[in-house]
Amino acid sequence: MSRGRFITFEGIDGAGKSSHIEALAAWLRAQGQRVLTTREPGGTPLAEALRELLLHKPMDALTESLLVFAARRDHLATVIEPALAAGTTVLCDRFTDATFAYQGGGRGFDLAVLSQLEAWVQQGRQPDLTLWFDLDPHLAAQRRAAARAPDRFEAQEERFFERVRDGYAARAGAAAQRIVRIDGAAARDQVWSQVQACVQHLLGVAR
Repeated sequence: MSRGRFITFEGIDGAGKSSHIEALAAWLRAQGQRVLTTREPGGTPLAEALRELLLHKPMDALTESLLVFAARRDHLATVIEPALAAGTTVLCDRFTDATFAYQGGGRGFDLAVLSQLEAWVQQGRQPDLTLWFDLDPHLAAQRRAAARAPDRFEAQEERFFERVRDGYAARAGAAAQRIVRIDGAAARDQVWSQVQACVQHLLGVAR
């Protein structure tokens, strides 16, 4: 049995990534693929409990980073790795690129420490493909305001999200073979077409 593929979706809050995950899952299942959708922080009972702390309790950047990677370790060990080993395509709403963008870029936390945590926790595991939904932070803020009450991260000032966006751009520049920029400001059908094309290239499925 061939291993499954690991596809992650990234972007600042309001960029539109989440709305395409279920659509992609349905499309892949129609192509005969086994698909698991999950998210970070979260994806397991323990990781979801840690997510609640991260989103609603005040803490410093190091504590945030440690909780994120603790949740990620449990998620990898109990959900992601078993699914990939069983030949399932895993679609994950955020992964480690978000940690480098939010804690590294947004909070200004030490990237060397994040890199060490990444090495310890992931043991070489990286996504096969990452779709980065890039959007101007001002437009993203307008979308968030119209959609829901903000959590602790979504309530940050616009400059925070500019730094997060810069963090994503730096990460994409360092992993251009894995991370594909998606224009989050484009029309929904254009964004969907970009998503389909990237995943078709990776998996070899028909559009």
